[in-house]
Amino acid sequence: MKVELNLIGIGTGHPDHITRQGVAALNRAQLVLVPLKGAGKADLAELRLQLCRELITHSGVLIVTFDMPVREGAETDYPGAVERWHDAIAAIWLANIQRHMPQGGRVALLVWGDPSLYDSTLRIAQRLGRQVQLTTQVVPGITALQALTAAHAIALNDINAPVLITTGRQLRDHGWPASADTVAVMLDGQCAFQTLDPTGLHIWWGAFLGMPHQLCIGGLLAKVGPTILREREQARARHGWVMDTYLLKRANPNGAHHAN
Repeated sequence: MKVELNLIGIGTGHPDHITRQGVAALNRAQLVLVPLKGAGKADLAELRLQLCRELITHSGVLIVTFDMPVREGAETDYPGAVERWHDAIAAIWLANIQRHMPQGGRVALLVWGDPSLYDSTLRIAQRLGRQVQLTTQVVPGITALQALTAAHAIALNDINAPVLITTGRQLRDHGWPASADTVAVMLDGQCAFQTLDPTGLHIWWGAFLGMPHQLCIGGLLAKVGPTILREREQARARHGWVMDTYLLKRANPNGAHHAN
């Protein structure tokens, strides 16, 4: 079976984030797979479905939802749990393709943010490629970091300076990365910035970036950290989920922060 898999980056929630290239790929698809992540995250699926309703003009596109498997065992065996989870998702993709498109064809998935940055879709696609003759096409999308810096109207990097991108788990387990002055943190469900010495650290935090209920807080970590924790918890209670990211920068030696 030959399958062309289109992974379409859709940005962080704003319907205008998807590019014209993404719209074209969506309309070329014969099958669009949309994951369901439970009642608490129903609006994530609804956003994808809304994009399909608004952007698909070709009558031959079939939209199919599937229940996302639960990742189990991550606290005791994180790498193993992720591997098993990816295997389960790939198996669901394959089952739906075989059921709805037995002769093969073009499949699309709408990927939050961009498929290249802290997203597992490409790795899951590799597993699918072991079962079918697969061609993968990627349409880039706006990343959470782009949406974050745009929301705060700041540059990601200082002049001629590097940026380190890491996860909340890495920051929590290993502390501030050596030799880094600017750190972008993703996939942080436990607010790992709490584990850092806040002296001289500035934070730019954002949640639900690009959505009508977007939240943005910036300032000295020692001052705004508690506010971020409170706002994040309240947002989770309101919506049942929260997607957020943040940028941390050290002040320069004279105590000022580099502006660009």
